Amino acid sequence: MIKALIVDQAEDKSVSASVQEIDASRLPDDGDVDIAVEYSNINFKDGLCLNGLGGLVRAYPHVPGIDLAGTVIESRNDRFSAGDRVVMHGFRSGEIRWGGYATRASGKADWMVHLPDGLSTRQSQMIGTAGFTAMQAIMRLEADGMTPDSGEVLVTGAGGGVGSIAVVLLALRGYQVAAMTGRDEIAAYLTELGASRIVTRAEMLDDPGKVMESGVWGGCVDCVGGQIMARVIKQLKYGAGLASLGNTAGPKMEASIMPFLLRGVTVFGIDSVMVPVAERAKIWDALDADMPRDVLEGMSEEIGLAEVPAYGKTILEGQVRGRIVVDVNR
Repeated sequence: MIKALIVDQAEDKSVSASVQEIDASRLPDDGDVDIAVEYSNINFKDGLCLNGLGGLVRAYPHVPGIDLAGTVIESRNDRFSAGDRVVMHGFRSGEIRWGGYATRASGKADWMVHLPDGLSTRQSQMIGTAGFTAMQAIMRLEADGMTPDSGEVLVTGAGGGVGSIAVVLLALRGYQVAAMTGRDEIAAYLTELGASRIVTRAEMLDDPGKVMESGVWGGCVDCVGGQIMARVIKQLKYGAGLASLGNTAGPKMEASIMPFLLRGVTVFGIDSVMVPVAERAKIWDALDADMPRDVLEGMSEEIGLAEVPAYGKTILEGQVRGRIVVDVNR
């Protein structure tokens, strides 16, 4: 028997979530690595899955949790052996396939990597998909030429998981970081993480309607999308890049092509879901090397499985600060 957070759908299409003891035989049988899960976390996608939104869950009952870390119980793949510590995320795990909100999981070897020696399973889930995506975005922008000399870098949606970690990593690399948030109460928190100044959401939505504005940003990690992203594009400096990785402000925007034609700016789509395993390992190694453990602890909160549904609603409301780690055995 294993413990799992099961989301089910009633005939009227309403969904409910409860912690249950279920037989391990109910786990998906198409994986080649079986894992004793120790920790997971909560992401925006998890909030959608927990509440039956976004069309992410294809079949019920379902176990959400797009992230997990634990120890291999059994492997039918030569890359892993019993006792190996692994981290798994992406490839629609926790969405169309059962995920990490259970004490046991099964997955394909190509979906997971060995956990770097310097990270515990708990720390890996403080980082999770959010931190992975933040590092992926920064590495992509730097590969395009962004440096601290490029100018101030904007992080939108800075209070969330991706944004918070992006602020930390950029500041540690020597960047001047402007953190955008719509929540006045977390300004001090973002400053502690390394933001050199706070930009309000209202400021960014106060668009004067110009085709282009003065170049302000040497780069941007954009976690929100929508018209805020359109505004940032108009404010990028010559040759600067924007890493697009979220749509909490909406999936659509109205924008001019002139910043691309006259300033040579670039928008990079950041997809953490289908990243090949070799690149995944490089990103996790970079996180192991760069992410300060004390900062990670300070920006994280730990809960048990039974508390996950409530936090799944809170994250959709944009009220989660930093990272929420889930001890699935609690």
